[in-house]
Amino acid sequence: MTLNEIKSPIKKHITEFEDRFKKSMKSNVPLLNNITRYIVKRKGKQIRPMFVFFSAEMCGEITDKTYRAASLIELLHTATLIHDDVVDDSNVRRGFFSLNALWKNKISVLVGDYLLSRGLLLALNNNDFELLKIVSNSVREMSEGELLQTEKARNLDVSEKVYFDIITKKTASLIASCLTAGAASTDANQETVDKMHQIGINIGIAFQIKDDLLDFNKGKNIGKQAGMDIKERKLTLPLIYLINKSNYIQKRTIINIIKTHNHNPEQVNNLINQVNESGGIEYATEKMNQFKDEALKTLNTFHDSTAKASMEKLITFTIQRNN
Repeated sequence: MTLNEIKSPIKKHITEFEDRFKKSMKSNVPLLNNITRYIVKRKGKQIRPMFVFFSAEMCGEITDKTYRAASLIELLHTATLIHDDVVDDSNVRRGFFSLNALWKNKISVLVGDYLLSRGLLLALNNNDFELLKIVSNSVREMSEGELLQTEKARNLDVSEKVYFDIITKKTASLIASCLTAGAASTDANQETVDKMHQIGINIGIAFQIKDDLLDFNKGKNIGKQAGMDIKERKLTLPLIYLINKSNYIQKRTIINIIKTHNHNPEQVNNLINQVNESGGIEYATEKMNQFKDEALKTLNTFHDSTAKASMEKLITFTIQRNN
């Protein structure tokens, strides 16, 4: 099933969300409006707002507060992506030039700060303190995850436990905030909100493992160039599995490739082949499915509905996507 088919039950809500999201970024500064228009044109799959709306429909009814929850998450998420591109010196985002590639780092940082402030004000002006707390905690977790990954990248001493800690903070926390905020926007009870949070954590971990697997797909998918994580010195789950299965000399060779030969296509391809031959892909796939199954297990504690069925399809999509 395609993402558009999954989105169809809430299509009118997504259209309304897009309009509100555009308005939430408006400014009296022409340059800023030009840049935010560019941001809107580069919209991604919209998986995060979809999680917000499906969660809200499962727990009650979609309200103005739900739209604000989706906009708040998207504003803060967009701000973190802009700052990430500056930190990573990345010139491309979602197949388009990144902001820093077109307007340089100074303007990019300021735009990220502006979007962050718009998100905070959107919540504060409407007394959405619970939503603000949910999303602010997620941004804190994401920042800690990035810093932990940066710290570990120096010596490449990432154990499987540390890896899961990093991706829980970096990726899963944001997806969890989508489901949590969606539920909270309907004034659901705390038990329900906590269930949604746990579903989001498990979905987010499975989502990130899928990203890891795409990096070893040898260019078969169009969304991601194979070996990019190795070039960026990131130890992902399939690679950690290979290292754990290797003897001391083999480990030192692998680490040396990642540290000093990570831009050598031949060496990177050789490492990709080793991962494929070691069983690392199968191991990571099994782990991904375990977290997906845990998410669905908790989801099944909710009563049947169209929103629940759509949520299940969206969860499945996150681990079957090709980019």
